[in-house]
Amino acid sequence: MSESLWGYQPSSGHTAGADLSGYTVEATDGSIGKVDKHSDEAGSAYLLVDTGTWIFGKDVLLPAGTVRHIDTEDRKVYVDLTKEQVKDSPEFDRHRQTEDPGYQAQVSAYYLAFRIM
Repeated sequence: MSESLWGYQPSSGHTAGADLSGYTVEATDGSIGKVDKHSDEAGSAYLLVDTGTWIFGKDVLLPAGTVRHIDTEDRKVYVDLTKEQVKDSPEFDRHRQTEDPGYQAQVSAYYLAFRIM
């Protein structure tokens, strides 16, 4: 179940290799920041979102499975999370690698609470 959290939903419109850096990220109730970095790696795809001043510069790691839709024309990524869910999410830990299974499990546990799979 957590594996599908770390892969883009087929309906998202994501194209492997597309550069999402700089895209605005939209929660279900408004903008939350911009994509700083992203990965398409199978089983560990994610977006690293810079929330800017909205939550005092906190960077958050959003598993690719939270992406609902990508609008390449408007350069926006829509996620199935509210602003509050993103605000309360684990802060990105630059000292732990995104490929670290323990770190990925910690992040997965938080987001799986909001997913119906």
